[in-house]
Amino acid sequence: MFDTVLEFTYRLISGLGSLTGAAFAIVLFTLAVRLLLLPLSVRQAKAQKARLRLAPEVEALRKRFARDPERLMRETSKLYAAGGTSMFAGIMPGLAQAPFLMVTYRMFVSATIAGHPNLLLAQSALGVPLGEHFAAVIAGSGLFSLPALVFLALFAVLAVLAWVTWRRMGDVRPRALRLMPFGTILVAAFLPLAAGLYLLVSTAWTAAERAILYPKAA
Repeated sequence: MFDTVLEFTYRLISGLGSLTGAAFAIVLFTLAVRLLLLPLSVRQAKAQKARLRLAPEVEALRKRFARDPERLMRETSKLYAAGGTSMFAGIMPGLAQAPFLMVTYRMFVSATIAGHPNLLLAQSALGVPLGEHFAAVIAGSGLFSLPALVFLALFAVLAVLAWVTWRRMGDVRPRALRLMPFGTILVAAFLPLAAGLYLLVSTAWTAAERAILYPKAA
């Protein structure tokens, strides 16, 4: 089943790439994925707003059960459930994207797809093959080569978008969830350029969603 999805996606991006170029085809594919997931994002935004409304009651529970973490977790979960939300409100869109990102990754690390040569590996963005990795670029061309600078520019834009998203997340619990936007930088460092491009467009979409759907953090 996974191979069937991979082949379909490959043919879709190849078809778009013949008209727009492979890099822009990935951008269009990412936008289509995020549009498909938009209803889930709207639902999660509503849950997040409910969680914010419950913040004073959650803080009271923290003070009451400060010395009993297990009881605090149970009572907090009950409170969120009664309010129609959860402690992890807002992360489902990201989890739902994982299969799409995996397909994009496989598409640019597989030499063959459905028994045929993977012609997308020969495509490039700004002169860098879409199947190239940052480590391979550093090893082959050095840190200050043009391919490396393309990756570093990608990381820099991801960092800015992560910071924008982080600023709007507010008092998310557990607090470690606030660091999730910055994880895209680390992930992109180990993925092919094509998958990094997917992350870039998707992260920009997430930042725009938070600006529109979520209340501004105090």
